[in-house]
Amino acid sequence: MKIGIIGAGNIGGNLTRRLTALGHEVSVANSRGPETLAALAEETGATPVTVAQAARGAEIVVVTIPFKKVPDLPAGLFAEAAEGFAVIDTGNYYPRQRDGRIAGVEDEGLTESRWTERHLGHPVIKAFNGTYAQDILDRHRPAGAADRMALPVAGDDAAAKKTVRALIDELGFDTVDAGGLDESWRQQPDTPVYGLREGVDAVTKALAEASPTRPADFRG
Repeated sequence: MKIGIIGAGNIGGNLTRRLTALGHEVSVANSRGPETLAALAEETGATPVTVAQAARGAEIVVVTIPFKKVPDLPAGLFAEAAEGFAVIDTGNYYPRQRDGRIAGVEDEGLTESRWTERHLGHPVIKAFNGTYAQDILDRHRPAGAADRMALPVAGDDAAAKKTVRALIDELGFDTVDAGGLDESWRQQPDTPVYGLREGVDAVTKALAEASPTRPADFRG
């Protein structure tokens, strides 16, 4: 597939490494410009592009940037994406560490990915937000392996969710359907599933045990 990755930090960089290794055509962008991605491009064979170019022709677009930066993404970002494309949101809201207070989350009670979706103007699938970046490189396993990790995946678009879950399976992880985007609070920071390195049963149980009350450490 043709995949665009916006954000070349730990998650974005390691997804670039694994997806190119699997034979996908990856374009990668960051806020500092394609010239700063020369080393990653040389290592992986990915194509460094500007943020505005990242979604061109893409069947999947991964948005993996700081939460507060989402509104700064260019208008028309997805204008030239492939028909039926899916957007993966890996983001988390860290009001005290990085993002400051965001009213849509704090006052309107939006889930983090719903807030992101509103700014992007396109449905998103929430995945990889509670995954350790190094695990993308080190903990992938073949289907059926006893120690295969499972990742929660939330979203409203059934076709997009199917596409994303298939990609995660190819990356070497099981998935658990975590419900629609309004249920994605179950995998936000400081929930039982966040950072959990377990299989399907444990991830399913952790999602069910989550509390809808935002933890104090994650309020602005």
